[in-house]
Amino acid sequence: MTFNDYQFKEYIHQALAAANFERPTPVQEKLIPVVLSGRDLVGESKTGSGKTHTFLIPIFQMLDETADQVQAVITAPSRELATQIYQAARQIAGHSETDLRVVNYVGGTDKTRQMDKLQSNQPHIVIGTPGRIYDLVKSGSLDIHKAKAFVVDEADMTLDMGFLETVDKIAATLPRKVQILVFSATIPQKLQPFLKKYLSTPVIEQIKTKTVISDTIENWLISTKGRDKNAQILEMTKLMQPYLAMIFVNTKARADELHSYLTANGLRVAKIHGDIPPRERKRIMSQVKNLEFQYIVATDLAARGIDIEGVSHVINDAIPQDLSFFVHRVGRTGRNGLTGTAITLYQPSDDSDIRELEKMGIAFLPKLIKNGEFQDTYDRDRRANREKSQEKLDLEMIGLVKKKKRKIKPGYKKKIKWAVDEKRRKTKRIEARARGRAERKARKQEF
Repeated sequence: MTFNDYQFKEYIHQALAAANFERPTPVQEKLIPVVLSGRDLVGESKTGSGKTHTFLIPIFQMLDETADQVQAVITAPSRELATQIYQAARQIAGHSETDLRVVNYVGGTDKTRQMDKLQSNQPHIVIGTPGRIYDLVKSGSLDIHKAKAFVVDEADMTLDMGFLETVDKIAATLPRKVQILVFSATIPQKLQPFLKKYLSTPVIEQIKTKTVISDTIENWLISTKGRDKNAQILEMTKLMQPYLAMIFVNTKARADELHSYLTANGLRVAKIHGDIPPRERKRIMSQVKNLEFQYIVATDLAARGIDIEGVSHVINDAIPQDLSFFVHRVGRTGRNGLTGTAITLYQPSDDSDIRELEKMGIAFLPKLIKNGEFQDTYDRDRRANREKSQEKLDLEMIGLVKKKKRKIKPGYKKKIKWAVDEKRRKTKRIEARARGRAERKARKQEF
């Protein structure tokens, strides 16, 4: 199925063609008709699945371009996400012959100027962070009481960042018949009260995929045991030759340390974390899009809040403390059908976390750096698997083996070894006699 099979407005088709969007993603193919039907919707799918256009295309299709009022409100939990949605919406609106007013209201911008502009006219589509949108609604500047659609994007992140209460207040000012669309990578239990309060018999769709992460991503696992991690990452950067690589760290302090180290070694590295002022972060993002950096060191704020085109590699400096962030980190690469490589550094103490990730359906390829290249290596479980394959010793045998480990007199080890071997021989003889009896009995029954 292609987008040409849909009966969209002509300017929507033009916008999709200009963006080289030919075929809908599985999420779009399944959910766009649901949104167009006017039903409330809870859409759950993995990151990078095309959720943004899943709600933007129907919103523009149902938009009354001649009505001078707010017709859709879209919230996102971070400025970066809101700005990405805004840019996608502007791209569609730019192909309309009618002037479509799409605005982006986020923190760190001039609220007074926004309020002044709202005095002359209201936008058709409002996009922004919950706090700034609610501030404008509460002040009486932004009038959303006639909106037809309300979108809560990245609902799980909205909940995690403590913005759900503000989203609740926005929803309370909307008309009762407003269509509510909730999109999220996961639907946590704590989100259920909000859904029950505002959504009327919603369509609940979980777009299942064969893998938790895109099958276009190679997911490597590299041990840091006995290695200097900074030097190891620097060595990897020389071997990867990335178009653009994101390096995720668990703390701001680690981001500062790694950024300084890589920069001192001549790499073009951007740094993004929660202590970077909004204006500085905006400047950095602009430089990233202009390809002024080849590497970005970021905390998990960026993992959930930024969608940067062209990320060829992701490096996990460490496994995230919240394992759900692993999927969002890795999902920064391998998007839109492109291939990507995700490299996770681990140490022996991370084994339980790796097992949990494997239970989620994430498969790792063990790698090492040798002779100036990445090479396949053995599975980290090879010793455990080998031990499992050995015959199980009975209690008497285990006791004998344990005795071997003690500090004993010369010659005694040989006696223990002989005893262990003799026990094995006896066991084999007993098993052989039992098989012989069974075979003789079977032959007698034949006659």
